[in-house]
Amino acid sequence: MGADRRRRRPGSAARTPVLLAAVAALLAGCAAIPDSGDVEPVKASPPGESQVRVYAVPPREKAEPDEIVNGFLEAMTSDDPDFAMARKYLTKKASEYWQPGAGTTVLRAAPDPAGPKELAGTASSLTYPLYGDRIADVDSVHAYQPTEPSDYAGEIRLVRQNAGGAKEWRIDSLPQGLVLGESDFQRNYRSVNKYYFASGENWLVADPVYIRQRIDPTTRMDPVTQAVKVLLDGPTNWLKPVVDSPFPPGTALQKGTRSLEFDDRNALKVPLNDKASKAGRTQCRKMAAQLLFTLRDLTSTPVGQVELLADGSSLCVLSGDQAEEFAPDRTTGRPDSPYFVDDHGRLSLLQAGVDETADRSHVIGPFGSGGVKLGSVAVARDEKRAAGVTEDAKSLYVSSILSDGELAPALVSSDGPARSRLSPPSWDGHGDLWIADRDPGKPRLLRFAEGTGTPLPVTVDGLGDGRIQGLRVSADGVRIALLVSEGGRTTLRIGRVERSGSAADPTVSVAQLQSVAPQMETVTAVSWAGPSRLVVVGKESGGVQQVRYIQTDGSTSAAGVLPGLNQVTAIAAANDDRQPLVADSDDAGIVRLPSGGNWQTMVEVGSSPVYPG
Repeated sequence: MGADRRRRRPGSAARTPVLLAAVAALLAGCAAIPDSGDVEPVKASPPGESQVRVYAVPPREKAEPDEIVNGFLEAMTSDDPDFAMARKYLTKKASEYWQPGAGTTVLRAAPDPAGPKELAGTASSLTYPLYGDRIADVDSVHAYQPTEPSDYAGEIRLVRQNAGGAKEWRIDSLPQGLVLGESDFQRNYRSVNKYYFASGENWLVADPVYIRQRIDPTTRMDPVTQAVKVLLDGPTNWLKPVVDSPFPPGTALQKGTRSLEFDDRNALKVPLNDKASKAGRTQCRKMAAQLLFTLRDLTSTPVGQVELLADGSSLCVLSGDQAEEFAPDRTTGRPDSPYFVDDHGRLSLLQAGVDETADRSHVIGPFGSGGVKLGSVAVARDEKRAAGVTEDAKSLYVSSILSDGELAPALVSSDGPARSRLSPPSWDGHGDLWIADRDPGKPRLLRFAEGTGTPLPVTVDGLGDGRIQGLRVSADGVRIALLVSEGGRTTLRIGRVERSGSAADPTVSVAQLQSVAPQMETVTAVSWAGPSRLVVVGKESGGVQQVRYIQTDGSTSAAGVLPGLNQVTAIAAANDDRQPLVADSDDAGIVRLPSGGNWQTMVEVGSSPVYPG
């Protein structure tokens, strides 16, 4: 089916959709598409090959039932307007029922029709079971949700109907939405971050969704217009409780808008309906910032500016530079450098240059002088303080890394046995410090407001019998990545950080945990690697350890797998993807992965590499 390989039944190969493979011409910069030569059926293409187009074809006269089923499944993978060709395989009633935009079921490979299961009463009705390995669902608001790989069982029913005086097979009953193999899904869809404001804050939070790579068959919108529409539709259900959108209720694109184009200055005008005119200037600037950050994923060059229009009148203009005040990463504004714990338990700064040499220097203060021997660390995002857990994982301290002074008393100590004490700590964008006590007798997730004071327990809904082994809080402060051990596995889950109560007495909890990498049997380490991406170390059942990128919604791509590295115990990434990954490998020491390169050893003996956060 499309870019997926699957078994063809007699007579179906001739009806395979035409694949337009004009890759060579496109890469050479040619504007024209070859218009001569033979057209040949192609059964498969490389997974994720976005230059390959699938064109659906209608059923031939007197097509056999197998041809109808296979032709329809193939037509679902095309960009045909409103899936018009796919609907030709359906009865009128089924076509009215079928809503392709209702959602998408993603299978590891294309759905396989096993042939007619039964003959219902007469030869005028046949049922075809559909089989596959289900790995994800995409809902009607474009949110991706991975699932534990499981058997998919769908069903297509065919009936004979009159068509031009002859009896023709057509599909009378089918699964709602689309059912696609993974490679067809990746060929047709792309991940885009839309952005909303953290509740009560002035910074943006990424909300990943999937839109069509090209023109959407249902709305006929191009990708830029699709991205604007999904932003205006509001946040995904999972993120909605912790973010705000300043767009006035009912704001939508001006009716009939299907295409939006950047001008030669890479500026974009976005026509909105009259609801948007209710926005004041400050509110409008925040609306424009949402659009600017959302559109960055769709352009190869920086977005110059966005101008919002309502009923043809300009509401406001915001440039790309002006939008930076709403950036989600909340950094100091200078490039981040990684830190690590040296072989004497001291916190050190690691200067990661472009060559293979590495300069390192101890930080100022007790953590750099060896006043306490550290095992794991976290550096505050303003790089003025650090949190350190002792080598035996028993006690947590916070100290300045810019000035000397006495080490303050421990913020908390664990009574757990060795190897079951405090996790490595993490700072969020609010300046709060987080840590997990892994004591089997008293497991708990703790938060220290502004990195000081008494430990504040944080409830985690949906944790069940699981125990938190590690954690990393996002820069925006509204999401937390947790390594959770349960039933002999350590899995990766994302939780939503909810804040309520007054500023003087806030209540913070973690809600609605969702699995991010269900295909991995064991996850060893995780780090945030941007606004909606994680770098994860783990392995699948029976597999070898991998280092790979995973979106916070759980989606992956073949390009996300990084060069192999053995015995990785910790991983660190900066919010700026131009900075190299840094890892701790039992085999190679502290290593880095520059863009387009291979892992390079920086320090032969060390541990706990981290970027600020």
